[in-house]
Amino acid sequence: MRLDKYITRGRVVDLSSADLEGALVELLGLTVERFPDLNRDALLKGLLRRESTMTTYLGLGVALPHVRAKMGRRYLLAVGRSHYGIRYDGAAETEPVRLVIMLIADEKARDYLQVLASIARLMKEQDFVDRLVQAPDIGTLYDRLYAGFGGISAKVAPVQQNRVNRTVLREAAKVARGSGCNGLMIFGDTFAAHFEAPKWNPAIKTILVSRNLAEAEDHPGRYGDTIQVRSFSNQRMAQLRSAVLVALTRGLVTFSDRICCVGGIAGSNQFDTIVVVDVEKEFQTLLTGHADLLPEDVKPEVLERVIGVATELAVEGREGRPVGCLFVVGDSAKVQRTIKPLVLNPFYGYKEEDRNILNPFMDETIKEFSSIDGAFVIRGDGVVESAGSLIQSADYNHSLPSGLGSRHAAAAAISVAADCIAIVVSSSSGQVTLFRRGVMMPLTEKKVSA
Repeated sequence: MRLDKYITRGRVVDLSSADLEGALVELLGLTVERFPDLNRDALLKGLLRRESTMTTYLGLGVALPHVRAKMGRRYLLAVGRSHYGIRYDGAAETEPVRLVIMLIADEKARDYLQVLASIARLMKEQDFVDRLVQAPDIGTLYDRLYAGFGGISAKVAPVQQNRVNRTVLREAAKVARGSGCNGLMIFGDTFAAHFEAPKWNPAIKTILVSRNLAEAEDHPGRYGDTIQVRSFSNQRMAQLRSAVLVALTRGLVTFSDRICCVGGIAGSNQFDTIVVVDVEKEFQTLLTGHADLLPEDVKPEVLERVIGVATELAVEGREGRPVGCLFVVGDSAKVQRTIKPLVLNPFYGYKEEDRNILNPFMDETIKEFSSIDGAFVIRGDGVVESAGSLIQSADYNHSLPSGLGSRHAAAAAISVAADCIAIVVSSSSGQVTLFRRGVMMPLTEKKVSA
């Protein structure tokens, strides 16, 4: 999502305040003087009220205070930089806030959470944040912000294709044609920096798989679509199954498609693998005679976000240890009839917008509550209904592989009882597994003990 049209040079400043409230007053001063229909006091109260209920600290010394207001434009952005750091309750003492990005959104803006998520995703890139903080002057800071918000932030120089890479790409095109593939999937994380993409055959759909959504902007017109899948493994094309699953749910590929995939070891700068994936055969056990992998009420972006959070929990865990947890997504009305609370619901009483998993500030909340026994119940639109829920649904017709415990059994059972998807993170192996209609599909490989 391009954000450059919402940023202007006049709303980027160096802050003189030493605390968040003072910084917000400075940023609102720049905004309100241009748009007199905005009420400065009301906006300040709204911003501080949100801070009191949920932190807007993103990490890396960046805060993203935001508020909705009735106004004649969709969004307004103002950015302040502090040379010495400002006091902020949500940040550690060793990590002072250096950047404050204030977002004001019209109360009717429908893609509000997506805008928040786009900004948060960009501000979690350490190199980009460092370039902003270290900019020699405000003009340079604005230029770097504008480029980053437009998806064209400065990066490491592109990797020039060597003979091996050119050969692999050329042969992949031949393999795709010879095997009747109607899609070409390139795994961009093979390269530490972006690489010079060739011009593909216009008759075949091209998909870039990368942990960085802005990567596609480096190759305008070279890819039809981009899929963001974060990989924590150095194995060749570790993102493959998750990427194909996301492509299916978005409608980028169909079950009758055959995809030629090209990649290599992450960060190696060397293509070394060509794989042809027959989508229907890859997912036939999961479909079990059905053509609808995604439940009717579940948005694709919600499932992608749940998979992302589950993968992060599997690898990062909490305090260095994997955390076992269960997410149930979709058909929440029927799911609610098969569960009972183990603890008081920590999400009760909050606005739906604040407890939507698409909200980037929900990540840490979900991860903190993941240690509670029981399942997260999530509506198809992303709203988290409850945590710590005991699933009371029995399934006597499916047997699970040995070594899987009660959490996996509960996931299988609820995926049969309701039209939903269940995703499990194993506390022992860190493996992430998806269940649909009682059938399991591992999304990540098991960790191998040293």
